[in-house]
Formats: sequence, C-alpha cells, structure tokens
Amino acid sequence: MTRLFLGMRSFVFYIGYYSVTVFLSIFFILLFSILPPKGRHIFASTWCGFVLGWLRLCCGVRYVVHGLENLPKTPAIILANHQSSWETILFYKLVFPVSPILKKELTEIPFWGWSMRLLKPIAIDRSKPREAGRSLLIQGVDRIQNGNSVIVFPEGSRSKYGSVKRFSRGGAKLAIAANTAIIPIAHNAGYCWPAHEFIKRPGIVTVVIGERMELGERDASELTADVEDWIRKKVAELS
Repeated sequence: MTRLFLGMRSFVFYIGYYSVTVFLSIFFILLFSILPPKGRHIFASTWCGFVLGWLRLCCGVRYVVHGLENLPKTPAIILANHQSSWETILFYKLVFPVSPILKKELTEIPFWGWSMRLLKPIAIDRSKPREAGRSLLIQGVDRIQNGNSVIVFPEGSRSKYGSVKRFSRGGAKLAIAANTAIIPIAHNAGYCWPAHEFIKRPGIVTVVIGERMELGERDASELTADVEDWIRKKVAELS
C-alpha cells in the first residue's frame, strides 16, 4: 500500500474517532450521576469497542489476546509496555473495575478528558517527580482498597516499536504498599499504531497477558527487574 493510501485511511479513521469520542463523552457526562459503576464501565467499553472496530474497518488493524485467563479476578497491579494509545483503549475494555494512571493534563482535554476525570483515574503531575511518586502510592492504594485494579506503564512514555525503555519502580512500590500481585502484559501495538505518527498500518496486534506474579520476599527493585525481564523477552518475540 502506498503512503498516500494509508494516510487517507487514517484520516477517515480519525474523523470517526474524534466525532464519536465527543458525542459519547457528552452523553457520558450527562448520564454519569444515574449510571451505576458497572454501567459506567459498559458505557466506556462501548467507546473502546467502537474505536477498535472502526480502526479495523478503516485501517485493517486487528488484534489477538493470549492469556485472557490470567486477567485479575481480584484487585491487582497491571504492568505493561507502552508503544501507543492503542493499548490504553484495549486495557480499559478488558479490565473491570480499573483505574488507569495518566498525566494530569490529559484530564483537561475537552469532553474526553472531562469524562475520564469522572472515572477517578490516578492523575499525576510528571513535572514534579517526587510529588507524582507520592501521589501514585496514595491514590493507588486507595483504588486497590476500593476494589479497583491499577494499570501502570513503567516506561513513563511511549517507546518505538520493538524497543522497551528502562522501567521505573513506581508500579512495584505500589504493589508492595497495597500488598497485591502484579499482572505483566506485553504487546506489539507500536507496529500498527506508531507513537507520534498519523498513519496507522494494517496488521495484527498481539497481546500476551502473563501469569499473576506474587510479591514473595522481593523488594521493589527485584520485582521491577523480574517484570521488565519478562516483558522485554515477550516484546522481542513479538517483534
């Protein structure tokens, strides 16, 4: 396929993506107070399902998930590599109840950010690392104690397809503070949805959900190293 053709397909995708996001976000904000928690998740999952389906129709991006049986049935910390916006959409569809970690400024985005704010994500200010670390632990433990799993991208920012940045210890520290297990997830979404690129490439995104990692006697550094090693190996295989 030529780059021009791929660009046209991606343009059509973004028209539908932004239009439906604004439309559903407005309805979600209006209906939020009367929706039960499960209903809010179903509403959000509807948006996720539309985006993934529209992406497949417009750009030929499909996906397969291995290890669905490993999804947490009780609150857990989910640690995953970060290559695009794609995985954030899929994870919110797969895990319930869940609180994602995101940059505080994202909650200021009109409509989408406003609706996300209502779902009580863990919003942190990355311009203040120490404060962000404390906020992650305080908010994260609160979410776990209230029955939510927490999604953490320990690389901090998106990586290029096939690569994995060094992991921060924040997710492991949260797991220890909340005394809960870690679920590792690896994927290759960056091939079809490259970070900071407009064009979406056709293909199959493969997601691998690993087995539950109990804390044992390991400290945050050891836990982080074990999770990072597992994810690096899986990403290498998928690439």
